[in-house]
Amino acid sequence: MYSIMVIKVDSIDHIVLTVKDINATVDFYCRILGMEVVTFGKGRKALKFGRQKINLHQYGNEFEPKAHNPTPGAADLCFIIQQPVEEAIDYLVQCGVVVLEKLVNRTGANGSIISIYFRDPDLNLIEVSNYLNFTG
Repeated sequence: MYSIMVIKVDSIDHIVLTVKDINATVDFYCRILGMEVVTFGKGRKALKFGRQKINLHQYGNEFEPKAHNPTPGAADLCFIIQQPVEEAIDYLVQCGVVVLEKLVNRTGANGSIISIYFRDPDLNLIEVSNYLNFTG
């Protein structure tokens, strides 16, 4: 008789974004969202923040194994930020980023959040949020 194991996920270590231009993506995420670029493996690039990272794959030259149909602009990502989202709106506008929606109530992984939406260079939808009990 075999016992059935259940895998229980603890956290996300990394995700992968397929992008048209790695340099443009690195510039955007570092300049706009304060991420840090790291180089690993054989010159591969990733964006590090907190205890997570986003590995970058160049469209048409993806690292194997890869998603079945890797496509730039197919992601919808939500990041919890340290600053109040109201301040982030002003910063984004100053940086020339078009804010699509402002101060929208949503449900995050750990409760109610307030969010703003914009797009990255590949037109991925980016949501930055605060939990409603955010105290700064």
